[in-house]
Amino acid sequence: MIQTENTVTKDLLAKAEKSVLFTARRPEVVMERGEGMYLWDTDGKAYLDFVGGWAVASLGHSPAALREALARQSSTLVHASPGYYNKPMIEFAELLTSVSGMDKAFFASSGAEANESAIKLARKHGAANLNEAYKIITLTNGFHGRTLATMSATGKAHWEKLFAPKVDGFVHVPLNDLDACFAAVTNDTCAIMLELIQGEGGVHEVDEAYLYGLRKICDMYGMLLIFDEIQTGLGRTGKLFAYEHYGIKPDVLTIGKGIGGGFPLSAMLTMEKYDLFEPGDQGGTYSGAPLAMAAGHAVLQELLMLDLAGNAMRQGGYLAAKLAELAGSHPITNIRGKGLLLAFDVPEGAAAALSAICLREGLLVNAPGPSTIRLVPPLIVAQRHIDDMVRILQGAFEQLKAAA
Repeated sequence: MIQTENTVTKDLLAKAEKSVLFTARRPEVVMERGEGMYLWDTDGKAYLDFVGGWAVASLGHSPAALREALARQSSTLVHASPGYYNKPMIEFAELLTSVSGMDKAFFASSGAEANESAIKLARKHGAANLNEAYKIITLTNGFHGRTLATMSATGKAHWEKLFAPKVDGFVHVPLNDLDACFAAVTNDTCAIMLELIQGEGGVHEVDEAYLYGLRKICDMYGMLLIFDEIQTGLGRTGKLFAYEHYGIKPDVLTIGKGIGGGFPLSAMLTMEKYDLFEPGDQGGTYSGAPLAMAAGHAVLQELLMLDLAGNAMRQGGYLAAKLAELAGSHPITNIRGKGLLLAFDVPEGAAAALSAICLREGLLVNAPGPSTIRLVPPLIVAQRHIDDMVRILQGAFEQLKAAA
């Protein structure tokens, strides 16, 4: 008996229910393939992707540059142990430090690992240079990952008691409140760590004057200023790194998501003076693995060659303008963000329903909160994709109104 596509999907969903650990409420679709701006499910339905794998698919889905780099590298060396240098590691570190303005790179597999490394480096600096200082100031409503330490650094109120006891030493202060940050500094403070745009928190930006003040505080007390650019880095905001919008450089920079174009990869970058780890202090089985390094190198070269940061700036401006037009006839407010990291508000409680209607109509958008829609499409997005997205979104608003 030949199974229909719908039967195949139902069978796969039943298997998922039985064997995949529940950690998220997922819609009843199974993604099967992707190309460019689109994903297709096992029923053959296409979806215009404005989620981008949570800002991961920087080059779009299944890009040729990534496929070819993985095939080429896998035919020579996949893994050599982090105890040895390998050629792709050295080549990628050289390229990444040259374009970032930083001096040294440590590689990992996820954003949380990169941020863990930054936390460790800050505490190493505190122990070596600040009389054993260990506390790190982070921001309310920020997000730094899902390990115990990065969850402790994250300023989500509903995470406060989750997996208690948390890792000690993190002090949360409100975004853009310089007085609160200054008041939180003590002799035990070794660093300030923040996202320049709070992505998971609903796309909220730092003010330039505030960021300048943080730089001055860190310089005054010898603390590290850490920018978490896991989501904003590598072209997402219209510049290669979000800190370039402000002209304020960090001591430590973390990047992930788009760095591998879909291959698990992240990095922590820092300056020569903070190259402080001793052998055994930091590491990881897959740190600097040749296959990941080849992937990252290929993705970054493609980003630079195609000027995808510039495309993000241009298309982000076009997208924001189209949303502003749509706001004239639909309940869209507070359009915000930079480049292709944008968000807008809808009536309280409507975001999830709107996202579900968009999914049904073949558009993927993200609802990080009950009243917020976030848009993080691949950096290859073109005006025709944005026009299609706005058309589907308009229809979704009309369906939402009719169902009210």
